Amino acid sequence: RYGNVDIWRLAVLVTVSDRMSDIGAWFNNIPPLTKTWFGGTIGLSLLGRFRLINPRWVILTFEIFQSFQLWRPVTALFYYPITPQTGFHFLLNCYFLYNYSLRLETGIFSGRPADYLFMLLFTWICCVIVGLLGEMFYLMDPMVMVVLYVWCQLNKDTIVTFWFGTQFKAMYLPWVLTIFNMIILGGGMMELVGILVGHLYFFLTFKYPQDFGGATLLQTPQILYDYFPNQRGAVSGFGRAPSAPRGGGGGGGGGGGGGGGGGGGGVFRGQGHTLG
Repeated sequence: RYGNVDIWRLAVLVTVSDRMSDIGAWFNNIPPLTKTWFGGTIGLSLLGRFRLINPRWVILTFEIFQSFQLWRPVTALFYYPITPQTGFHFLLNCYFLYNYSLRLETGIFSGRPADYLFMLLFTWICCVIVGLLGEMFYLMDPMVMVVLYVWCQLNKDTIVTFWFGTQFKAMYLPWVLTIFNMIILGGGMMELVGILVGHLYFFLTFKYPQDFGGATLLQTPQILYDYFPNQRGAVSGFGRAPSAPRGGGGGGGGGGGGGGGGGGGGVFRGQGHTLG
């Protein structure tokens, strides 16, 4: 026979267990590359927040070369310093990371993990180089801006809804966020780096070969296809620009909070998205 307190405790345990199962099921359903990036960012940042690791050992510095600390470019991608002053910005970054990485991985890169991984690797290397030259210790801000910028360029005419109900085309979102961060945090430089790196990838992969008839300058290495083969029905590489379906159509799919896929094949026009 259970007392009232025991029954209450049992009910709490069952409720917590159900919620944890829901969170686990949600996390397991995230596509692998987005899951690795999102989970690694939260995990390493929390380890630093609770001082289980020394943040000085995971930031991007020239000790990569001086002390042969080759892990720093990787950990600088996943680590972000969480403080009372940066906590809100960290949550916003996680929100945009999850949403727009998910939309790319399930949209234009659907079934082609090697191509998406190559995009992340190429832009990450660019951010590492700029970070070392410009003393950027953390790479979360520019890399999140990269995936957001690429998605916005592929869906540039999609109407997005920002805070306070303001609406505009997705192509302006990276600049709105940069100005927002400049006003709120007094920064903006790392966001500009992300925009430049994202534009470099977008230009070399999409705009130059498709709009200007140039050669495809970025090719996914075969070794990535060997380890991350295309899923059935997917085509490697980018033969031509994704075009908007006739008659309008939607393909944007998914509100900002839910992170829905960007539609099959990354169409340029689609339904609006709510961002905040």
